[in-house]
Amino acid sequence: MMLNKALEYSTAYLLLGGNLGDREGNLEKAIELLDQKTGRVISVSSLYETAAWGKTDQPAFLNQAVALQTNLSALEVLEHALNIEQELGRIRKDKWGERLIDIDLILFGNEVINIPDKLQVPHPHMQNRKFVMEPLAEIAPDVVHPVLGETILTISKNMVDPLEVKKLAKL
Repeated sequence: MMLNKALEYSTAYLLLGGNLGDREGNLEKAIELLDQKTGRVISVSSLYETAAWGKTDQPAFLNQAVALQTNLSALEVLEHALNIEQELGRIRKDKWGERLIDIDLILFGNEVINIPDKLQVPHPHMQNRKFVMEPLAEIAPDVVHPVLGETILTISKNMVDPLEVKKLAKL
């Protein structure tokens, strides 16, 4: 007799962003599609507006953090995110360039994953970017960064990033 193995769920934390078209509408659609195709959305941060980072001669970004309960692997979550970006019209041209939607996998449970040129979790630059840490700290303040060993809130409060991040409203 075989026993059914219970599905194991992980919490994935993603950062959504965009600076073209209906920025807020694109984030809403991305969240809907993540909930339908990738796992159950369990938490969504407020909207945050941020000047462009990396390539600064472009419109400001709207960013939002999302927590997702999923039975998929981190790589599968990434593949779903890339497919959703494409479905919403994302065209990859310039690194750090303008985009309708961007979905980055920031944390996946307490896993540390390094698949060169494909996936790094935790996101390798998250702790240096206020536009990632502020929305993430809103929905996951007590989550511990699996490499740095500090909570998201502590990292967020102690970081040095001159880029202004303005909290707007919750969707």
